Amino acid sequence: MADNNFPYDNGPLDVMEQIKTDSNYLRGTIKEGLEDRITAAISEEDTKLLKFHGSYQQDDRDVRNDRRRKKLEPAYQFMIRVRAPGGVATPEQWLTLDDLAGKYANGTLKLTTRQSFQFHGVLKWNLKQTMQEINGSLMDTLAACGDVNRNVMCNPNPYQSEVHSEVYEWSKKLSEHLSPKTNAYHEIWLHDEKVLDSKEETEPIYGSAYLPRKFKIGIAVPPSNDVDIYSHDLGFIAIMEEGELKGFNVAVGGGMGMTHGDTNTYPQVARVIGFTPADRIIEVAEKVVTIQRDFGNRSNRKNARFKYTIDAGGIDWFKDELNERLGWDLEEARTFNFEHNGDRYGWVKGNGRYHYTMFIQNGRISDTEDYPLMTGLREIAKIHTGDFRLTPNQNLIIANVTGQKKKKIDALIDEYGITEGKEYSALKRNSMACVAFPTCGLAMAESERYLPSLLEKIENILDEAGLNEEEITIRMTGCPNGCARPGLAEIAFIGKAPGKYNMYLGGGFAGQRLNKLYRENIGEEEILSNLRPILIQYAKERQEGEHFGDYVIRAGYVDEVHSGLDFHTTNLVEK
Repeated sequence: MADNNFPYDNGPLDVMEQIKTDSNYLRGTIKEGLEDRITAAISEEDTKLLKFHGSYQQDDRDVRNDRRRKKLEPAYQFMIRVRAPGGVATPEQWLTLDDLAGKYANGTLKLTTRQSFQFHGVLKWNLKQTMQEINGSLMDTLAACGDVNRNVMCNPNPYQSEVHSEVYEWSKKLSEHLSPKTNAYHEIWLHDEKVLDSKEETEPIYGSAYLPRKFKIGIAVPPSNDVDIYSHDLGFIAIMEEGELKGFNVAVGGGMGMTHGDTNTYPQVARVIGFTPADRIIEVAEKVVTIQRDFGNRSNRKNARFKYTIDAGGIDWFKDELNERLGWDLEEARTFNFEHNGDRYGWVKGNGRYHYTMFIQNGRISDTEDYPLMTGLREIAKIHTGDFRLTPNQNLIIANVTGQKKKKIDALIDEYGITEGKEYSALKRNSMACVAFPTCGLAMAESERYLPSLLEKIENILDEAGLNEEEITIRMTGCPNGCARPGLAEIAFIGKAPGKYNMYLGGGFAGQRLNKLYRENIGEEEILSNLRPILIQYAKERQEGEHFGDYVIRAGYVDEVHSGLDFHTTNLVEK
């Protein structure tokens, strides 16, 4: 446990800590709240516990004011997030999720930036049935949210398929080992009888108060950094030698969230601290999690993420603490190189099978009059014998397709006009947005619904500059919590108010460097007027192979950010 000298050892506990401790291992009164027919909501305390079960209570913000004027209860609904380690689902599971989206949700599936599925618009009356049918497909939602380790990400490797199965198995093992052990999930959602008296129940890794905040783990396989390994609390970087997995470099202390106006909060990049053989990855992960459990800030949730724990104690302190808990020292980190953090589209062959990566704008799978994407994928799932893989960039891979099935799937791709994405601009293919309005309660500005139209206007500038095929990472979020990992993008917009964004420049193309605030609280007209001269100059002045994020630093538009501790320092003189 924390000693008396650690910075976070003092101060009154945040109210959430008492809620967790008093919850009887995440039960609270959720079960009773679901049976209350008077309201479409559950109690405020139970909404906080519900996150551990994989669901958020929300309301439709498009109609919030109208309902308030009519003195009606907000249009309460629930988001459900499915935990899918490594983002892999079978065709049978895909069909189940597709069916649930139509029966209980808003008719769409959202592919998240953490390789999960999300349903939006589920009513309280349908919440339990949806959870049961997800479980019936051999998937679950436990620990998809909450102050625990969340969905473990993993490089989907469409062009290194022989590696994927090995790292994917490690992602599953990590996810299972770090899952909460409480039986509350089964009791509330699956009608299981209570097995243990609460006095006998334990959480061997987390304890009764769980972690101070959420915790995220990812596995990257160089040269691809598509999981944005430096954004994770704990990252494992696969080290391959002569085609064999030798182990993992360990990176700690990343995270994207911050709070506007609070300079004590900031995004941070993970730091590589050593190497572990593959067969010790579970042990390393557990000990890292227990350090955050014991030393993390339980007084101030805004400073409770693992990155703040490490920055408070120092990286040397952390390495010493980890080695002591392990009883052995991590080895020296091994050499690796990341080249990009995007996806590669279309068909590739690997390990004797075919893999088709398609672009899904902002991860939203739905049917429109012009583009029956959801129907097309449903028909593909009916004949597919491989698997589906969600990429960390909200795209989708139809993976492990046999030569025989490839012809049939190609025919369905043509029939439904499913696009791999190459006809979109390079900018659009490297874009991401969070959900934001109307369902996210934290959103300050539009994101998913707005970014496509803004991209079209930026594309006009790129065409003018002759940069229409230049790959630039661009991301937008409706608030500073960082769900689309905006802090690592070469161009990023973080919502400040309706129609207003902070604009950041200078992230690393391979996801290795934070960006920097360039303009604050600006609307579309100012966004375009600020970007246009920079992009025009980039086209004229860039060096061979120089990415946009590198150029804006060299040209003096923003300072280079080496650490999140420098994120809020003053920019260079405006140009």
